[in-house]
Amino acid sequence: MQPRHLPGTLIAVIVSIASAAQAIWPIPTSYQDGKIGVEIKRSDFMIKTNVTSSSVINAAIERYQYLIEHEYFESPYDFNESTLKTSGMLYALEVNVQSAQDVLDLETDESYTLDVPIEGRAVINAKTPFGAVRGLESFSQLIVSNTGRKIVKNAPIKIVDAPKFPHRGVLLDTSRNFYHIDSILRTLDAMAYNKLNTLHWYAVSAFSWPIESKVHPEMNEKGAYSLDMRYSYEDVKKVINYAKNRAIRVMPEFDMPGNTFVVGEAHPEIMSCLNKQPNWDKFTAEPPSGQLNIADPRAVTFAFDVLSEYSRLFVDLGFHMGGGSLNLECWRSDPTIELYVRDHPGESVESLMVGWYSQMIGKISDLGKIPLLREEAVLNFNLTAKNTTIFQAWVNEDSVAKIVDKGYRVIASPWNRYYLDCGHGSWLLNFEGNSWCDPFKGWQQMYSYNPLTNITDPEKQKLVLGGEVALWSAQSDETTVDRYLWPRASAFAEIMWSGNIDPVTNATRDVAKVAPRLTEHRFRMVARGIMAEPIAPLWCVRHPEACMHAVAV
Repeated sequence: MQPRHLPGTLIAVIVSIASAAQAIWPIPTSYQDGKIGVEIKRSDFMIKTNVTSSSVINAAIERYQYLIEHEYFESPYDFNESTLKTSGMLYALEVNVQSAQDVLDLETDESYTLDVPIEGRAVINAKTPFGAVRGLESFSQLIVSNTGRKIVKNAPIKIVDAPKFPHRGVLLDTSRNFYHIDSILRTLDAMAYNKLNTLHWYAVSAFSWPIESKVHPEMNEKGAYSLDMRYSYEDVKKVINYAKNRAIRVMPEFDMPGNTFVVGEAHPEIMSCLNKQPNWDKFTAEPPSGQLNIADPRAVTFAFDVLSEYSRLFVDLGFHMGGGSLNLECWRSDPTIELYVRDHPGESVESLMVGWYSQMIGKISDLGKIPLLREEAVLNFNLTAKNTTIFQAWVNEDSVAKIVDKGYRVIASPWNRYYLDCGHGSWLLNFEGNSWCDPFKGWQQMYSYNPLTNITDPEKQKLVLGGEVALWSAQSDETTVDRYLWPRASAFAEIMWSGNIDPVTNATRDVAKVAPRLTEHRFRMVARGIMAEPIAPLWCVRHPEACMHAVAV
């Protein structure tokens, strides 16, 4: 059994995809494999565990037992493959977990080892139920169909695996357009297939308030698009439980004080620059305009109510308060704020903004949560916050290094790399130009970005918690979510789990060598009901040497 790594030529990559460990996505941290094919004994193959008290483990075993029994996946590279010779038989998969404790947060250990012998039982060892979930996913991706049999190629296999970053997320905006629960659950399935661990649920925005509120029921009554475009408490709990069983956190965002026009539908008295037309662009980045009045104590009370209520509903330790894309002119043009600043020497719109941030961070912390907000607070307004505060960098790639230089933890989401909604033109109905974030971001751009760029200090690198791709939904809903996310988010997922440096060669992974593996993973996702878009014509998948960017000769 010899250590394996990505070969030096693309043709070798195609051949080595027959090496089962390279078919796992994201690619494992470390693996060794052999040359013998082994067959899964279909009639009585069983997954067993030493821990029966974990609902996460029990749900995962039931899920993967069914998947292994019913999935018949044939690689796109095996279209003309003859009967594979096998010399062994797998009768069971043993899952050993050190602790049944199922706390899922930034400190959770997701590591696992996987051993697949030539004969007998495969074994997963993990410290937590969530590491076992990752190992089960890897084992499922080792299996291919061949002449009616289920085969694991290249045994014996030994995998030692753990994520590079603790926060690997997808931001899903369900406020601009509505997503029924089934599509959110399907997205969680796809995230689990890619070992992503955080659904950042952008719950409300200027456009709608689809989520039930028991403290302010008028928000859901007046802010939802329709009666059947609402999320009840039970809907939210269903998503949270479904996600946890797949080792995924659900972190909410209630964006304030900007992007809050919808609040004005129920409470215009606490708003500034509410729906200014037709010159909305002086007051907001996108219509309809409206920001909470940061000088009005009633707005603070409303915001505290929101934080208190939803911090109880969403059990995750992280609570995102938004705080980006603010327009100072909105507040400067508000007579009540103008009067407040005049009557309070030393105050300004900027100082009011910093005060707002500080109050919200304090409230979230008092609720036992970790506050998250966008980068503007610390980079534009020079906010000084508790070092437990996490900032999300999105304006440009340099923001990540700037934030860690200030001593704060950061999540990388640069729009020019990770915004998946871009490339469809403007959604303004009378404008023929492009959107602000065009062009479309291909999977190669996701894969070639390293959030640790220009951060050489190991201690500062630890402050980079990971990243998130973002699907803002002005031009997306449940009918497009699969193809807008996948497989581009898969490329992101491998960087977050494995990094973009090949540990054997110590060189940046070559996207040309990654493409065949990503293609195979995309085909597997489609077979599992995730309508991921193709990355190339099938002919190119089978003849990759002929589909490279042209080189002058």
